[in-house]
Amino acid sequence: MENALDKLRMPGIRLNLQERCVDVNATVCLREGLLELVVCTEDTKEHESIVVMNARPIQVHTALLLMGARPGTPAMKRVVEGEVEHWISVPPAGDPIEVSLVFPDGQGQLKEHPINQFVAPALLNGNSEPNDEKKPSPFSSLFLFTGSHLLGSMEGPRKYACEFSGNVISVSTFGDELLCLPGIHGHQNDGLAWKVNPQGLPELGTKVVLRLRPKLVRHKP
Repeated sequence: MENALDKLRMPGIRLNLQERCVDVNATVCLREGLLELVVCTEDTKEHESIVVMNARPIQVHTALLLMGARPGTPAMKRVVEGEVEHWISVPPAGDPIEVSLVFPDGQGQLKEHPINQFVAPALLNGNSEPNDEKKPSPFSSLFLFTGSHLLGSMEGPRKYACEFSGNVISVSTFGDELLCLPGIHGHQNDGLAWKVNPQGLPELGTKVVLRLRPKLVRHKP
């Protein structure tokens, strides 16, 4: 199996069988500012993502499938029929994926860091720092493999949505992400948002490895 996987052409992506994860080439693109994403594609949303990915999202999707992860669906709106039709929000679904960054430490040894190490809470609209009772839960390093979705096309094959939007791994909910946080997230929660925590994060332009490790779950037959 390992020899067969080695023959797959997925530039910027490595199937790490020893660590049971997918390793993706990435570059640090933000050390200060608010976050809408953790990871974006090149020339899209580097101003609001921690790293930019040097690979195609649809091929990362394929690599996760090969590692045994099952995709679900991004958050969406669904119509509910009745006396008066209305729309409800449907939360995202998919297998959990642990997200981390790998880069050398001060001694040159590769070390894995959970992505939540580089994310901190931020408050918008001039709100003051929350007290102990209102402090947000720590940012998660587990995301859902929602798998984005395919866009219709008048000519040729359908297109993988997040390859065009840049929304690879999201903090806010967009509805076309490859990976996203559980639940639906915006900036309506008393001005709560997330920002980069630069402590320990390499300098801008540093090459790192984005590590995606499926936390395999048992599915009902």
